[in-house]
Amino acid sequence: MKKTIFFFSFLMLTLFATAQEAYKATHEGWLVSIEEAYAQSKKTGKPIMANFTGSDWCGWCKKLSAAVFDKPAFKTWANKNVVLLELDFPRRKQLPNEIRAQNQSLQQVFQVRGYPTVWVFNLDKDEESGKMMIEALGQTGYQPTLEEFTSGVDQMLKRAGNGS
Repeated sequence: MKKTIFFFSFLMLTLFATAQEAYKATHEGWLVSIEEAYAQSKKTGKPIMANFTGSDWCGWCKKLSAAVFDKPAFKTWANKNVVLLELDFPRRKQLPNEIRAQNQSLQQVFQVRGYPTVWVFNLDKDEESGKMMIEALGQTGYQPTLEEFTSGVDQMLKRAGNGS
């Protein structure tokens, strides 16, 4: 897969620092802030795995959660391989404005047209310009089993040189 680099403004991402404290991801261990995911990615050297989801209405998203994200083996795999980021687009609950804006911005950057869409990427920041650069490693969607999901992401990581 050809690597693609996207740029987007760092300013948008720093606007929600206070709102994120009250808002939590649907799944334990997932982050909701791209800035926090970036910091953790830099610290650990792991790429970010972003789940674009409609947590309260999307049937395939709920199936993916039950088949993959809710499994203890997934949590073990994720702790070893990726930084988890949830980008939610709910219909029945309100997100803080800053998080909603962040999620919409990233949805546009990654050209997400349906849910669930999961992107794996490396992120870097140009301190001078304040822009973040995204190196897309690959994407996937619903997979019926944990093994199919993690093996697909493992292949993305290996092609990019991030895999074990």
